Amino acid sequence: MSDSPPETRASLLIKLRDHQNASAWRSFTDLYSPVIRKTAIRMGLQRADVENVVQEVLLAVSQSIDQWLDNPQRGSFRGWLSRIAKNKTLDLLTRKATRPESGPSREWEAIPAGTSELSVYWDQEYRWEVFVRAAKQVREAVAETTWQAFWLSTIENRAVADIARHLEVREGVVYLSRCRVLDRIRKLVKQWESQE
Repeated sequence: MSDSPPETRASLLIKLRDHQNASAWRSFTDLYSPVIRKTAIRMGLQRADVENVVQEVLLAVSQSIDQWLDNPQRGSFRGWLSRIAKNKTLDLLTRKATRPESGPSREWEAIPAGTSELSVYWDQEYRWEVFVRAAKQVREAVAETTWQAFWLSTIENRAVADIARHLEVREGVVYLSRCRVLDRIRKLVKQWESQE
């Protein structure tokens, strides 16, 4: 199990300067592509166009990561990436809306009115992706019964008594497993955030 965080820490961003660093780009893409996809869909993009936006965002990051890193006045990386994703999505929606052959477009109605709502959504999606990665690492490190007790009680919200019967353990084991797995996930995320 690797304790390296999926966060966009400075070391990963610096590695992105090297366009040939497949490992760094894979880590970056694995973490952010799902967030970009969900953001584009939420803004009203059809699923058929989402992958185009993901590729355009990744290309834009590739082309401008050096300038962003060299800018002493830069804001947060996630804020910068979020703006790129929003702009690329809006660009595609604009192109589709202005095509005469496309007929009247209603896609603009799906775009959230304020950017703050989308920023909140972006952060939620990012946090979900970090949770998923941490959960995968923790799952590899705990017994299957422990993981099932956590999953069934926390994610599927099933009754502890039912889970205990299903797993053939005492109810206290279900509670303890849930607490231990949640604690490990929280600690892993906190460790990653401290390295950001």
